[in-house]
Amino acid sequence: MERDMQDFAVEARRFLDAHVAKALDRTAFTWGEGDDSMAYFSSLPPEEEHEHVQRARAWQRIRHENGFGWITGPAEYGGRGLTPVHDLLYDAVESEYDVADTGVLSVIGLGMIGPTILAHAQPHIKDRWLPAMYRGDAIACQLFSEPGAGSDLASVATRAVREGEDWVLNGQKVWTSVAQHSQIGLALTRTNPDAPKHRGMTAFLVPMDTPGVEVRPLRQMTGGADFNEVFLTDVRIPDDHRLGEVDGGWTVALTTLMNERATVGSEGVGPVAAALSPDHLSALMRATWTWDDRALRARLAELLVDVLATEHLNARALHKLRAGVAPGPEMSVSKLMYGQNLTRAAHFVSDVLGPRIIADTGQWGTYAWTELLLATPALRILGGTEEIMKNILAERVLGLPKEPVTAAAREVRP
Repeated sequence: MERDMQDFAVEARRFLDAHVAKALDRTAFTWGEGDDSMAYFSSLPPEEEHEHVQRARAWQRIRHENGFGWITGPAEYGGRGLTPVHDLLYDAVESEYDVADTGVLSVIGLGMIGPTILAHAQPHIKDRWLPAMYRGDAIACQLFSEPGAGSDLASVATRAVREGEDWVLNGQKVWTSVAQHSQIGLALTRTNPDAPKHRGMTAFLVPMDTPGVEVRPLRQMTGGADFNEVFLTDVRIPDDHRLGEVDGGWTVALTTLMNERATVGSEGVGPVAAALSPDHLSALMRATWTWDDRALRARLAELLVDVLATEHLNARALHKLRAGVAPGPEMSVSKLMYGQNLTRAAHFVSDVLGPRIIADTGQWGTYAWTELLLATPALRILGGTEEIMKNILAERVLGLPKEPVTAAAREVRP
């Protein structure tokens, strides 16, 4: 196994050396040098965002053509059939190179929707969409949340009614990431309103160019529009685009959600992650003459300890993968801690900077933190709210008793 990994790393480096340049050494941090952006969500103008998406597609296509587009995927759909450890090893090697950011493809589509299609779609649907997604030709979005169904996903109200060999969908989805760029969406719908709510849902793949699909952007506090609301009006979908059984959508949704929490919890690269390093945060305090504030230094120490603990938790999950053991609750804990660490970091920096976080003085590394501060409310919601994560950990890991429920509520539980 060790020899196999070494050979794979050599192959990956040979591929990367032939196509892209090495990135700057991210461990050699110098205050005042380089880009000081702290954006978690995109705030690019539409033209620049389109160019960003095209670069992501182009790099994913190059990966795919050279055998690195879907490292863990089955060979019949263009994958390599290797292990998750190979995938993680490639990511580690690629992080040393200056490559296009493919998050618009990978976080939702390749990280969550792709595995769900692989697990639940009919063979010809897998043939149609999986190679296209992992080649960079198709972007996928997740049509789950609704105005009245966010954390309580089982309350979805979007209806799907059978008409012959088709289904007709009507409803509204909200907070849909990358819908404006997507060719396909995974929609969770209500097909049996008389069944207990977890048992009356069905999942469908919805081509986003189908008549009746309307995408409207939602403007964020940061100025960008990463999220959208999607209206489905008499959208006709063939039955072969159904994932799983009729009224079996909750099982399909769980496949997506488990991949979502693993994806969000394991994020650890990019400008935001780099800014949580001891070197960066201590340099910020020295540049703003707050290093002598013992209370702030104590808060910094507590924050860095939790960041380090989260990194070790992710390393523990990786160690289990290497041993062929599926991780347990680590990803839920990691997702919870990831959002909390970034939120605490933004609030800590706000206290360090004072008014400089809301007024641009032109000083490097100060006002740029505003983008992260404005993004932090979303970080505690996306991928499962903190409250949901805590309930899962309390009940399923610590074995604490569940909250008491009424007889009526008990009837709708799965």
